[in-house]
Amino acid sequence: MDSNQNLCEQFAKILNGRSQNHQGVCSVSLHRTFSATVQGKPSKAVLPVGVSFESLDQSGNALNLLEIAVLQEEIPRFMYAVVQQGLIVSALHNHWLYVNPQIMYMHVQSVEPPLNFAQKVSRSFSYLSSYPSS
Repeated sequence: MDSNQNLCEQFAKILNGRSQNHQGVCSVSLHRTFSATVQGKPSKAVLPVGVSFESLDQSGNALNLLEIAVLQEEIPRFMYAVVQQGLIVSALHNHWLYVNPQIMYMHVQSVEPPLNFAQKVSRSFSYLSSYPSS
């Protein structure tokens, strides 16, 4: 097993998910466990959590990215947890109209060792009403 695959699996383990390593991008797909509807129809597709890293350099730093569906009432605590750990919140926006409950999507990024990022994200997940699952 090559070192990038091993790193990717360690990254996923910290996040309690399964890794996928494709073309130099390690990704872990999770989802939120609360119920949501779009235009009155149940949807699980609107509850994604995507965590990834790519562009790993010789120093062990990578571009780390998170996109997560966040309930409106979770935003202040979750954003605080993320920012307090030195991560950048690069966007907070909606994707869908007529969603119940109101869901926003937060994008978080950093350049640092991927396992450090995964640990920070995992700690931040504890500020959500439910820990994302695989």
